[in-house]
Amino acid sequence: MTQTMKAAVLTRFGGPDAFELRDVPVPAVGPRQVRVRVHATALNPLDYQIRRGDYKEYVPLPAITGHDISGVVETVGIEVSEFSPGDEVYYTPKIFGGSGSYAEQHVADVELVARKPRNLSHLEAASLTLAGGTVWEAFVERARLSVGETILIHGGAGGVGTLAIQIAKAIGARVITTAQSRDHAFVRSLGADEAIDYATHDYVREVTRLTDGRGVNVVFDTIGGDTLTRSPLTLAPFGRVVSLVDIAQPQNLIEAWGKNAAYHFVFTRQNQGKLDALTTLVERGLVKPVIGAVFPLARMGEAHDLLENGSARGLRGKVVIDVAGDTVVLPALQENV
Repeated sequence: MTQTMKAAVLTRFGGPDAFELRDVPVPAVGPRQVRVRVHATALNPLDYQIRRGDYKEYVPLPAITGHDISGVVETVGIEVSEFSPGDEVYYTPKIFGGSGSYAEQHVADVELVARKPRNLSHLEAASLTLAGGTVWEAFVERARLSVGETILIHGGAGGVGTLAIQIAKAIGARVITTAQSRDHAFVRSLGADEAIDYATHDYVREVTRLTDGRGVNVVFDTIGGDTLTRSPLTLAPFGRVVSLVDIAQPQNLIEAWGKNAAYHFVFTRQNQGKLDALTTLVERGLVKPVIGAVFPLARMGEAHDLLENGSARGLRGKVVIDVAGDTVVLPALQENV
């Protein structure tokens, strides 16, 4: 008899109501794979972009999507010696290469899987894997952010920004971030040295003032728009811009030429090593997840709606799914006035 599990299945491309909670077969385990009982997953902008059809050519329907997992190993393949049943793990599944995390069980190649930080719950750990791994790659492997440098982080109160501030401070950088004024105390509590209200101030002018005209060494773009065009105006000579955003509209980079700027576009690559490095920071108390809301698997559509539209209402941190239970934590959101 085929074993089944619950999964939030994407049945069509469209709005948050495109998911159905279904019984689906439990996946088989290959020789170098582990099957994990998923306790928690989390949402990222990539998730709602996939849901609405931005990458439909890579996602055959129906599909189980999702890109963060924290859980417990249930079964290991015959060639796996790194993990045993009962081990607590966290990881990011392959992107555009297999089944995702919106399900009660998941099978992953062992090379992707890392041991969960001992001091985090599954809900906290699930909020870290894709976002944290992406920030690590952006700062350490691409921008090569160094002690004593200054970084401008756009969107410091968001799911990626909250981790970016903490990781940049752990590296030893000075952090300037953009956030609405109501979030300034919050981003400073994470380690930001300066906060700019992007709604009322021109961040280029403010960065120039805060750096006495020297500019920043690195710009971290999580918001898109005209950030690639305007970023060189904030850069010091030989500065670096790292963007996570797939921007369709043309950008004018003439100012980057004058600064000898380097641009890096990051679509994160999953591996155990980045998560092990992140675990070290977490277990030393240098990085702590920020969770803005929690939903059960059956309310996936509501979770997607909140992530996609919540920033305008003051959502801070990550939206997390309690796959193993029915936890609901709703944030106190404020509408813009």
